[in-house]
Formats: sequence, C-alpha cells, structure tokens
Amino acid sequence: MRKSITTAAIILMTAIGAPLQASATNTSTIVIVHGAWSSAKDFKDVEAALKKSGNEVITVNLPGHGDDQTPVSSLTLQGYVDTVKKAIGTRKNVTLVGHSFGGMVVSETAEQIPGQIKKLIYLCAFLPSNGESLFSISAADKETHIGQYIQPDEKAGVVGIAKNGILDFFAADAPNKTAERLVANFKPEPLGPLASPVTLTAANFGKINKVYIFTEYDHAIGLTLQKSMAKSANVTRTYSLPTSHTPFFSQPAVVASILSEEAK
Repeated sequence: MRKSITTAAIILMTAIGAPLQASATNTSTIVIVHGAWSSAKDFKDVEAALKKSGNEVITVNLPGHGDDQTPVSSLTLQGYVDTVKKAIGTRKNVTLVGHSFGGMVVSETAEQIPGQIKKLIYLCAFLPSNGESLFSISAADKETHIGQYIQPDEKAGVVGIAKNGILDFFAADAPNKTAERLVANFKPEPLGPLASPVTLTAANFGKINKVYIFTEYDHAIGLTLQKSMAKSANVTRTYSLPTSHTPFFSQPAVVASILSEEAK
C-alpha cells in the first residue's frame, strides 16, 4: 500500500518530539548527495540537525562543484559515483539520499554497492530506469521552467541558468540571505554527466527500498514527473512538501526529520 505523509504530520511529530528524535543508541549513517548547480554546503542546516539528533552524516561534494576545481573535461558520472563510494567506505546499512541530479548518482552508486545500501531517498530527485540519463528523463517534463532560463555552452562543456531565473527555478521560497548567496555563488554545471545513462539491474538497484520526497511547487522538476518516476520505480513510501526545489533551504528541520526517521 502506498503511504504518503504530508508536511503537517511531519511538523506535528517534530513539535511533540515524537519518534523523529534519534537516540544515542540508535544512530544511523546518512549520506547526502547534492544535485546540479549545487554543492555539499547547501545541506549544512540539514546536516547540523541530523547530527544533533544522533546520526552520522556525510554530505558528499561532487568533483567540480562548490570550491572543487576539477577541470570540466575530467568530470564523469562514474567519477561522481566513485566519489560517493569513497565517502561511504566500508560502511553498511547506509541511507543514501540524492537531491535532483543527485538521484542519478545515488542510483548508480546503489547498483554498484547494493550490499552496503539500506535505503535510497530521493529528495525531489531524478529516479531513473536502466539506460536513462538526466536529459532523457527531463525531456518529458512539461512543468519545468528550465526552457526559460537554460544557457548551454557546448564549447566549454557546461550549462548555466540565467541569473534572473535562478531563484524562480531553484529557490523561490528560500530565506533572503540564502537566496542572495545562491545567486552570488552560482556556477555552470558540467554537461557530460547530465547526458550519461545509468546502468541499473533488478538484482541490485531494484531490490533496494526507496522513498520519495515530493516538492509541490517545484519549477526545476515538475511534480507530475516526480510522481511518475516514483510510480515507475514502485516507490510505496512518499512524503509531500509545499516547497520549491530546495526544501533544505526553506524547511531544513522538516527535511532532517524525514531523513532521520527513514534512516532508523
């Protein structure tokens, strides 16, 4: 039976200190992978809340993102996956979280080390089938605003978002200071990994438990596509947040509560 949990229920559980509060004896490893045009720094508030509730948290910064200066020509989807695998190390029972394009990365990671992954959580993320790339999936999105703002530069091997569209596309509900920082630090995204298909099997990726967190007012990945991907992957446990594409900015405590509960 499909189970969907709304924001109101999450906030209520958080307010009364219910089962979303992890104890020191019930710690979990949560590994978070950011999306395109993003970095590990964007999850600092979620990370802090998760650590406060007793979880081990690893926020992975993909090569070429944030302060990392790896050349665009060296960036590949497999390189991203290798970075996540290195961060996980020998840990087992890992709850692996992917936001946006990070969904492609965590899917391929889980395929390659299925014995170490307890659960996959897709935070308004691309949830692919075998052979799909981000580009092939997003082509079906009729609700995204990407067409209004996308700025591809094939010669440089990157794709940008017009400055005047960054907030509408990503973070219309972000706090003012966060929004200003997001625009000021914005950098183009490498094209190659976005076009790279994943290789997934029923024996590995298919057997891992999956959770999806929908974002209802998302201008980057339309809600219809989010629900379609979750349905195709037979996801039976979902949450729904009334936010933009970056709930870790507007509702970090709620996001952390969901992750902490699901990681138990």
